[in-house]
Parts: sequence; C-alpha cells; structure tokens
Amino acid sequence: MSAAPGPIYTPVELLARLVSFDTTSSKNNLGLIAFVEDYLAQHGVASRRIVSSDGQKASLYATIGPADEGGVALSGHTDVVPVEGQQWTSDPFTLRADDGKLYARGSADMKGFLAAALAAVPDYKTRRLNKPIHLAFSYDEEVGCIGVRPMIAELGKDLPKPRMVIVGEPTSMRVVDAHKGPVRWQVDVKGRAAHSSMAHLGVNAVTYATRLISELERIEEELKQRVLDVRFEPPYSTLQVTTIEGGTATNIVPVACTFVFDIRALPGLEPDEIETRLRRYAEKRCLPEMHAIAPEADIHIERVNAVPPFGAERTSEVVALALKLTGQNETYGVSYGTEAGLFQEAGAPAVVCGPGSIAQAHTADEWIDESQIAQCMLFLDRLGDWAEG
Repeated sequence: MSAAPGPIYTPVELLARLVSFDTTSSKNNLGLIAFVEDYLAQHGVASRRIVSSDGQKASLYATIGPADEGGVALSGHTDVVPVEGQQWTSDPFTLRADDGKLYARGSADMKGFLAAALAAVPDYKTRRLNKPIHLAFSYDEEVGCIGVRPMIAELGKDLPKPRMVIVGEPTSMRVVDAHKGPVRWQVDVKGRAAHSSMAHLGVNAVTYATRLISELERIEEELKQRVLDVRFEPPYSTLQVTTIEGGTATNIVPVACTFVFDIRALPGLEPDEIETRLRRYAEKRCLPEMHAIAPEADIHIERVNAVPPFGAERTSEVVALALKLTGQNETYGVSYGTEAGLFQEAGAPAVVCGPGSIAQAHTADEWIDESQIAQCMLFLDRLGDWAEG
C-alpha cells in the first residue's frame, strides 16, 4: 500500500502559516523549521537541518527527485526584520488579505517565495524528475547572510551540490543577474581620559573618530566619480557611517568611541582598498599625534561582515533558464545584497528571481500582491517541466 499523500495547501495558506512564526533575526526560527520539516516528511521528502553553533537556529536542505548532485536549488531565508518602532494597522504576524494584497511581516521578504516553493512540492512529487530540485532555507540573512554559509560549506560533502541556484528574493519576478555587495566594518578608537579643563592631558577619541569619518567621506565622494553602472540605483558604490557612540560625560575627555560603516560595492570593486586606505590614514595622520600624548592609544579597524557583490557570467546557464521560465529577454541589477554571490563563489552559479517588490520589504504594513504569488507558481511549474525533461 502506498503512503497517503501529504496535505495540500495553497501558497496563500502556506504563507499564512509561515508568517505566523515570529522569525525576527534576534529570535530563533526552529518553530518554522519544524513546520517545514513535518510538511515535507508528509510528502515523503527527507530534509536535513544545519544547526547554528548555539542550537537556537537552523537551516534546512531537502531534495526532491534523484538523490544526487545537479539540478536546481531554490534558496530563501526564513528570518525577517523587526517590527518595533513601526506603525502597523494589523498584527504583523497574522496574514491579512485586502484588495489583492497580502499583509504581514515577511510576506514580500521573503516568505512569499518560501510558501510558493513549498506549495509546489506535491506537484514535484508526482512528476518523474530527471534532475533534482533542492530546497535551501537559511537563517540570519538579514544580518549578513550568516546562516547560509554553513549550509554552503556542506554542499558536495554531506549535502548534494546543485548545478544552479535560484535565490527567491523579491524582484517582482524579474531576472536579476547582478547586485551590490554589502561589507561592514567596526572602528574602535581608544584615547586617554582627562578632565575637560585639562584637555591637553587627554586624547579625545571622538575627535579622532570624526577625522576618520571625514576620510571616509572623501572616499565616498571619490566612489561617486568612478565608472558608473546605470543598471544600479544609485549607479555607484555607496559608503555610509551607520552608527556611532562615544564619550561618557560633558566634563571628561572621551576615552573611547566606536562607529560602524558599510559599503555597498558594485561588482568589480575590491573592498580591501577601502580598508587599506583608512588604515593608512589612521597610521599616518592620527596615531602619531595620539601616541605623543598617550602611548596606549589605539585605532582598531575590523571587518565584521562581508557579502560578495554578485555578477553572473555572460554565458550563465541559470540566467538563461530563468529568462526562459519567466518568458523574459532582459536582466536587471539591484542595489541590495543576497546569498547569490556566496553560492557562486562555491561553484553553484546563481540568479535572483522571486515574487514581491523590494519597495515593500522592511516597511510597516509590508505586503505582497497575490498576482506575484501566482506568477511565481507558474515559474515553478515550468521549472518542474524542465526538471522532467
């Protein structure tokens, strides 16, 4: 006797289940992962968890069809950004439908894609797939593509390596073959405290931090003058100081100051050159003055996260496949980052294509249009045809 078929849900029903799990990056995602595991198991699809070092989060990898390498992986992240400080008109973790729009945190970014991929599983199970379709669901993408990295490290080892990867970030189902790469640094400036009336005896960490920030502003202006890529908005690499903290009281020369800056690098820009220039400025223009008063003074520059810029090869097989599945003949570039570059560096060429608009991502009353879900389902159905052929 064959096993009873698993439950059949529409993608909207699955989206309602997925958004009900509060998987904000600061929290765990294990409830959602358990739900997906159980759903896949009921359809006879085995999956494997790749658990974080603290055991609080997990990625999930599953294969439908031939249990070997090759085929296509559908990649998406399970985490979402916080809702705190935003004015929502309904519960952000309860799906609300209104005039063709589906409202909830993560509806566009990017549980809509995950729901569509899961809704396609029963159909894939009925097909005679000659090429596997893999599901690669990760965690902590929103804070630096953290969770996908251990999973990628297992590809070709304990996990079958896909021939190609489709990252389902919200692109309005347009085919994206290039994106910028976010790289983040933290700078810690250590000075010497003194009474503010005897400022000459101290080293003001805030003052030297502002000098370093001024150098970053000069670098930013130079980046705007470099070769532009009109496929991106804006068409140049951007650099921003995003947080700064220093000082303890108005009558104390600040002993410490910390700031964070990031760059959104165009494909082809080497982030090392930014770091090298800032280090050179610190060593030549700041530290000698600081050490003259306080030998213990220091400037520590650390790269805390990097997601590589992504640019598909001109002859990319997966880009050609995505264009065929969408019925399009044009590709696009975007300014936000994804895990596509990480997969590509690991030898699995990638493309970005998914339902929903990035304009709705991270906003209050985030939404996705139901028509986008329908387009994604058609895309996935055509992918099933390709995997059969």
